[in-house]
Amino acid sequence: MSPITNSDLQTRRMNAVPRGVGSATTIHAARAENAELWDVEGRRYIDFAGGIAVLNVGHRHPKVMEAVRRQLDLFTHTAFQVAPYESYIALAERLNALAPFPGPAKTILFSTGAEATENAVKIARAATGRNGVIAFTGGFHGRTLLASAMTGKVNPYKTPFGSLPPDVYHVPFPAGDVSVDDSLKALGFLFAADLDPSRVAAIIIEPVQGEGGFRVAPTGLLRALRDICDTHGIVLIADEVQTGFARTGSLFGIALSGVAPDLVCVAKSLGGGFPLSGVIGRAALMDAVGPGGLGGTYAGAPIACAAALAVLDVIEEEGLVERANAIGARIRARLEALRGRTDLLPFGAPRGPGAMIGFDILDHRDGTAVRHGGAAAVCARAAELGLILLSCGVHGETIRILVPLTAPDSQIDEGLAIIEQALAA
Repeated sequence: MSPITNSDLQTRRMNAVPRGVGSATTIHAARAENAELWDVEGRRYIDFAGGIAVLNVGHRHPKVMEAVRRQLDLFTHTAFQVAPYESYIALAERLNALAPFPGPAKTILFSTGAEATENAVKIARAATGRNGVIAFTGGFHGRTLLASAMTGKVNPYKTPFGSLPPDVYHVPFPAGDVSVDDSLKALGFLFAADLDPSRVAAIIIEPVQGEGGFRVAPTGLLRALRDICDTHGIVLIADEVQTGFARTGSLFGIALSGVAPDLVCVAKSLGGGFPLSGVIGRAALMDAVGPGGLGGTYAGAPIACAAALAVLDVIEEEGLVERANAIGARIRARLEALRGRTDLLPFGAPRGPGAMIGFDILDHRDGTAVRHGGAAAVCARAAELGLILLSCGVHGETIRILVPLTAPDSQIDEGLAIIEQALAA
């Protein structure tokens, strides 16, 4: 039998899988370890994508794998709504103790980031008796219908899907020519013209926009939103699906601002590669929904809970919060050293907290205008050279780096050297 190839699998994929689910590369994974991945043809890659911010503790961390093996020997599923189990409760207790806000907390678990954001809105609506939700342009909150409505980008998340859930409004996110004052002024216009604050259940925001281009929410904006929410009884939701669990040099990205949210959406790196998400919130808000109003058949699956408890141990024991800052400093220094090179594509200053680093491909070396779609070619060239790298940004202009926080310096440097070569193309 002939060995399987990436091309073979790509052909089979095109025949069997709808085109609506896109893939950043045509690399078909065979195995992975920490920050390395091998495809079905045996080729090795450095992984700077981390499964889109899922693998802060790397592929197959030994402690995570051991925790999963132990759970496999016990049971794989009961449904928490049928026969609850300790690992779910223990994980909720751990997350409550880590919550980035004062006072009693409670946590409910789900499976995906979109489930977390949608259920956060359900909780906010139940607690306030209101419908309105305010989000930001460039934000990404998932692909289900309500999550798509909250996402601040039309293509490809909204265009073909008809009417989306109502009572979702957007204001400009501070980026480019938009200042914090501009955002707050737009919010004021919204309150004056379309949506009285007494009708708003929640404001949802990413502390650092993920798909929107690794744009950091200014502290001034977050503080103003906290004041507005306090004044009008609005729930402030921090979407930490991509920023959570040490990526930003803090366990939660919003903690860098000193602003305390009311609800926190978590997912991605919480499960260490296993599907898991949740909402951590102020206890009084979380108890606003009666029994049966929240949950899911696979929500808080026991294997994922076991993995997540091990992830939290690894973050603490291996000092990954501090490691994220060290990795970020290393990446920023290397990129800054490359920016003046005239033999490379022009690119902007690296940005983002901790090890959540992005930089824009520019149109001209002496300007700031971004090259629309410019990141895709760099990522494709990087894959040819042995590096898995992702793009993002409203215009597809941003390269984002999400290397596992457990990656050794030698592999980080290897990946950065490939970025240099890809920019030379």
